[in-house]
Amino acid sequence: MSRIKKTFEALNGEKALNIFITAGYPDASKSLDILKSLPTSGADLIELGIPFTDPMADGPTIQDSSLQALKNGMSLQGTLDMLTKFRETNNETPVILMGYFNPIYAYGCDNFVKAAAQAGADGLIVVDLPPEEDEELRIPAQAAGLDFIKLVTPTTIGQRLDTVIENASGFLYYVSIAGVTGTKSANIDEVGAHIQTIKEKTDLPVAVGFGIKTPEDAAKMSKIADAVVVGSSIVENIKQNQSVSDIATPLATQITALKQAI
Repeated sequence: MSRIKKTFEALNGEKALNIFITAGYPDASKSLDILKSLPTSGADLIELGIPFTDPMADGPTIQDSSLQALKNGMSLQGTLDMLTKFRETNNETPVILMGYFNPIYAYGCDNFVKAAAQAGADGLIVVDLPPEEDEELRIPAQAAGLDFIKLVTPTTIGQRLDTVIENASGFLYYVSIAGVTGTKSANIDEVGAHIQTIKEKTDLPVAVGFGIKTPEDAAKMSKIADAVVVGSSIVENIKQNQSVSDIATPLATQITALKQAI
């Protein structure tokens, strides 16, 4: 059984907290320290962002973190190396690699899937890879035991919803707003109605992300979803405290509050 499935089953109805960070931000050393600290702070799942020059789904906060990580020398290979080091002390917490297809394509899909599995990844979220064109990566990924997590948006309805869900695994990531990360809040009634429709079509857990910043936001979304994803406000916290020697401490306070809220 995959770590993702084990985690949702172990929660036994309790809602999962999924925390996003950008690999290599604010620098490689502190980024690894942060990654290692997330489970003890309250993160049930981790999304580890692969830095990319043109992160089209991300708002200014995550865009800036990605560009800074690249300036620091972080790369796709560096992200995998970071995950390998994390797995030296943690073999339980699911880690999903989240990013864009270009770096993966340049690395080689088969090579990437093999390396990601060896590093200890549990799933992939590839933001800009539509279901009609995902076989090159999805098939070898799922064969290697990596869950292929699909994005569902407020405009994913009707036959399009069926197409997106068809080959998904792990969980579904519901993008709660029509826009980029960290820019506005979602309408919980509209999101709730759409998630209900989704759950009539699949048994996969549904995680809601984009627009969730505060414990209050997380609490509201946890009433209608199986997991909540918090990214931009986490990265903003890292930015504000990047000069602090023990950067994990202010982050732990925020993550603990989010976990308590859900």
